[in-house]
Amino acid sequence: MTELLERVTGLRDELNKHNHRYYVLNEPSIPDAEYDRLFQSLLSLEKKHPELVSSDSPTQRVGAAPLEAFNQVTHKIPMLSLDNLFSADELSAFVTKVADKLSESSDLAFVAEPKFDGVAISLFYRDGKLEYAATRGDGETGEDVTQNIRTIYSIPLSLSGSSYPSELEVRGEVLMPKAVFHRLNEQAQALGEKPFVNPRNAASGSLRQLDSKTTANRRLHMFAYAIGYYDGGRVPDNHYDAMVALRGWGFAVNEHVEKLIGTAECESYRLMLTKLRPDLDYDIDGIVYKVNSFAQQDKLGFVSRAPRWAMAYKFPAEEAVTSLLGVEFQVGRTGALTPVARLEPVFVGGVTVSNATLHNVDEINRLDIRLGDSVVVHRAGDVIPKVVRVVAERRPKTATTIAIPTKCPICGSEVVSVDEEAAIRCSGALLCPAQLKESIKHFVSRKAMDIDGFGEKLVAQLVDKKLLNCVTDIYDLRVADLVLLDRMAEKSAEKLVSAIESSKKTTLPRFLFSLGIREVGEATARSLSAAYGDIAVISQLDEEEFLLVEDVGPIVAKNIHQFFSSTKNQEMIEGLLAAGIVWDKPAAVETAGTLAGRIMVITGTFGSYTRDELKQRLLGLGAKVSGSVSKKTDYLIAGDKAGSKLTKAQDLGIRVVFEPELDRFFDQ
Repeated sequence: MTELLERVTGLRDELNKHNHRYYVLNEPSIPDAEYDRLFQSLLSLEKKHPELVSSDSPTQRVGAAPLEAFNQVTHKIPMLSLDNLFSADELSAFVTKVADKLSESSDLAFVAEPKFDGVAISLFYRDGKLEYAATRGDGETGEDVTQNIRTIYSIPLSLSGSSYPSELEVRGEVLMPKAVFHRLNEQAQALGEKPFVNPRNAASGSLRQLDSKTTANRRLHMFAYAIGYYDGGRVPDNHYDAMVALRGWGFAVNEHVEKLIGTAECESYRLMLTKLRPDLDYDIDGIVYKVNSFAQQDKLGFVSRAPRWAMAYKFPAEEAVTSLLGVEFQVGRTGALTPVARLEPVFVGGVTVSNATLHNVDEINRLDIRLGDSVVVHRAGDVIPKVVRVVAERRPKTATTIAIPTKCPICGSEVVSVDEEAAIRCSGALLCPAQLKESIKHFVSRKAMDIDGFGEKLVAQLVDKKLLNCVTDIYDLRVADLVLLDRMAEKSAEKLVSAIESSKKTTLPRFLFSLGIREVGEATARSLSAAYGDIAVISQLDEEEFLLVEDVGPIVAKNIHQFFSSTKNQEMIEGLLAAGIVWDKPAAVETAGTLAGRIMVITGTFGSYTRDELKQRLLGLGAKVSGSVSKKTDYLIAGDKAGSKLTKAQDLGIRVVFEPELDRFFDQ
């Protein structure tokens, strides 16, 4: 038996070595026929001795039974998005800003790599074996696609070497090579089937197949681009060396990953990859620049859901010219009427576009756009297509101006304009079916109350049949109500009622986000929750107190205050809580220190401290740090170039502490 085990292990190791050379290094070492002979030998031995089959065997990449659905996986570390750059000047400004924040010279080290136009994936290995793989999803939770990932030969089922951590999460991008994409489309057209639109959509669709055999036939590829979570070992202290380590562990790391010094080399890389882009056998839509040092990345931190230490330079978006056939005004959750251009269908940015946003009435006036005009449509990646300009020289004599509605196209309520806002709004509030439907769709969405099964068509039916007149009515729905709807069987109705009941156990950030307060996204909801921890407290705050919350400015503070000042909104919240919505209360945090409860504002630049160091020191002494000066501000900490905040503080008689006084101020 020992001799047989050694034979099986030897065949696996040899096949894995050849797979790595073929799919990762692009350096095949044996003919295909010889590889097939080795593979069949291993397969034959495993069939005769199934007790010797292991999960990382090359024979186990394909063959599992089709799934019924994908399970959800919570990422150990959120998969964040990146902010974008669009010009050489913005790239230079980013490099300079990061160097300034780190108090470093212009010789700061970065790593640049292609920004792949594919599907982000997270791979988790335990003791060197692939345990599961998940899509990015919403950044917090993704879909378990392990069965399909195992069919991708550039992804190791077991890691090489021995220096990897016992628990290791690797981030990468799954993509479809252009050659594979064109071959699949040729096959589809020969069979009279619908071809794929672009390689990215083909990769995404292939990865979400319930039958892994279909995925295997798509010949997907993955480039590893980062190490996420790890435990039980060490990883390099910088991104470039981490990429070298990943390559050593058996991953495909793109050949164009480069370490760069300063603005000049970052710009040279941009020019190089821009020129090289058309010749690559995979789609890229830009370049990712990252600060190389992990310690410096930690120091720079994050803003909202994006790191300060990385940026995505986006290549110029594709544009196309087409005709404007009409304009419709759609009513959103907040009542804003958004003009949508109906276009002569045109292929742009990899898809056929027949609708594009015009944003608001001001944009219509700015463009001087008219029905019948030839217009330029812009689409970048997955961004909603938009009309960017009119081809004035092609304007026909029959072109007509766009009528701006004075009545809501859905409910007939008056359309109103608000000072300093570009949007016009329906005044009907939740009496308007369109606003009500959008509010409910937002409330039940995955990032809000996460009620599974509440699709757009179901929401429309429930509102149209007067079964939902506000979000609180959701918790009164019964199976007997739902089975009367179109295409709603009793079993589906029971599942929906169960999902509604399950949604009652939530978190305060999710609940705040679900309320649909204007300008309050997930990050702001989390900040509000962390700052005050109690809906009863939050609902009674004034505008100035909201300004103490991180990332909340005057406009957002005003929106939040107005929302909670509404009697109808207070009644809605009371109704939801009465329906049984609950969340775990955060542990009470005792505030102590010489500045306990004092409201501080920091402005200007400092020689002895960074702004973040000052903030952490103040918080440690019990202070609250606000982003703006008001009558409730107790102290302004002022450095060089203090500007308007210093002037306002002096006008209000607020005590100002300048940098030379800080040490004495902290020690008092």
